[in-house]
Amino acid sequence: MAFDPSTYVYLDYAATAPLCEEAADAMAPFGVPGVMNLAVGGNANSLHSPGRAAFAAFEQARKSLARDLGARRPDEIIFTSGATEADGAALFGIAHAATAERRRSGAGDFVPHVIVSAVEHDAVLAPAKRFEAQGFRVTRLKPNRQGFIEVSALERALDADTVLVSIQAANSEVGSVHPIAELARAAHEAGAFFHTDAVQALGKVPVQMEAWDVDAASFSAHKVGGPKGVGVLYLKARVPFEAQALGGGQEGGRRSGTQNVAGAVGYAAAVRAVVEAQKDEAKRLRALRDELYAACARMQGVEATVNVDRGSEQFLPNIVHVMVHGHESETLILRLDALGFGVSGGSACASHSLEPSHVLQALDIDADRALGALRISMGRFTTEEDVRAFIDALPRVME
Repeated sequence: MAFDPSTYVYLDYAATAPLCEEAADAMAPFGVPGVMNLAVGGNANSLHSPGRAAFAAFEQARKSLARDLGARRPDEIIFTSGATEADGAALFGIAHAATAERRRSGAGDFVPHVIVSAVEHDAVLAPAKRFEAQGFRVTRLKPNRQGFIEVSALERALDADTVLVSIQAANSEVGSVHPIAELARAAHEAGAFFHTDAVQALGKVPVQMEAWDVDAASFSAHKVGGPKGVGVLYLKARVPFEAQALGGGQEGGRRSGTQNVAGAVGYAAAVRAVVEAQKDEAKRLRALRDELYAACARMQGVEATVNVDRGSEQFLPNIVHVMVHGHESETLILRLDALGFGVSGGSACASHSLEPSHVLQALDIDADRALGALRISMGRFTTEEDVRAFIDALPRVME
């Protein structure tokens, strides 16, 4: 059956969100072909009129994002190609710089220590492996059975050699929202810096850099209806940092490369839209989430992966995660797709893996149950009719 976007029910917003109208409108002038495009599409590093126009648009996007993310200063916003780059830059940039500072101060037998959670995105877990190859000690914190990293667990793992802690703001699979301000405080009390991957949290829960008091945070445009290929690294002023992308010295020397002006402008517009609507939209999505969990509880052979109480704000309002007994998620996804429903089995970055999700393994869920995982994630364009149609379709694909 040919894909028909007009009738397809898309329920995979945690993988990517459709481009929103606000972002498309903001980027529209950059799509004008030919010389006229230079009115907004010049190189932001050039001194001539088109370059100055591009620079002005780019810096306005930076100021808008700083305001909406709760940063104290616009220069704490560093544009990247996405959250994967932002995660790697934050981890390597801060850990290496902090390690160098400690060694210059004569730290003796100091062996740098990095702490991450076991349920992070691979953009954090892969750098953690690299750290080990570089001689760092790495601790991977296990969550409790409901998917939460507890402050007490972090406090037990911290020691005098810890240079950096990285714990996500919200989990992309089961939707658990972590107490970032408390976790950051624990890290700081032990003398460590704190980074959070806030990709899934933005637009779903309040996100405020200054209130959280984190040293760094990563964001991705396409998760909130912005364009793909754009992200942000929030880097608090005066946090030690070793640039990973070297070259022309853009972004204050912290991330070289010609800036994606159109992407930055579209991203800022998308974030402005989701931040303005966050409270009302979270309430609407939470009601759909609760309806879907309740319906799944009535289906034989369908088990909620974590216990999400009705109205709970401890979990993201837009994610439902279940395990379907006796089925493999790949088969369920393809059958649902044939009926016109788009869902996933977990993180899109690991969607071609036949192994159980590392998140579910960290929750101590056995492989047989984990292989039947389904993640249904909703967003701005999801309607109550979409959810009810999915509720009707799931038992059919299970038969």
